[in-house]
Amino acid sequence: MDITSRLPDPARFFPELGGWAASLTSALHNDSIPATTIGLVHLRVGQIVGSTYHTVRQSGILRKAGETEERITAVASWRDAPYFQEAERVALELAEAVCTANPAGERVPDELYQRAAAHYDEKALWTLTLVIAQILFFVPVALIGKPIPGAPLGKNYRP
Repeated sequence: MDITSRLPDPARFFPELGGWAASLTSALHNDSIPATTIGLVHLRVGQIVGSTYHTVRQSGILRKAGETEERITAVASWRDAPYFQEAERVALELAEAVCTANPAGERVPDELYQRAAAHYDEKALWTLTLVIAQILFFVPVALIGKPIPGAPLGKNYRP
């Protein structure tokens, strides 16, 4: 099957985005939360929004980082999977809360925030918040532009 993106690489029109994205990634990999947690959160958000591009990309990043297939596969069912630490669970729950409408109240209730604060200090909470924001910035890029899943950056869009 010949897969192509809907749009060409956005860097063609917005070359500044590459530097901005690299700077943001560098800022977020500040050791306040594990890189694995960042990858798990990005993967879960990709799953929630139904982005094949993000789920394939984040799964690949996690594999290259040495994550097990069990943990990668179980992100979709993290609540009852035995593979995750409590801090990872609360990070995944926070990502889900941000990405999922809650008709019964606010998306991030105080109780969830308090559980997150029990595992993460203020810098780590801001890092986790911006990790979620980072992937959410790229959700429309993936859903509208449809970069090619599994293709390396720079080769994931049509010319």
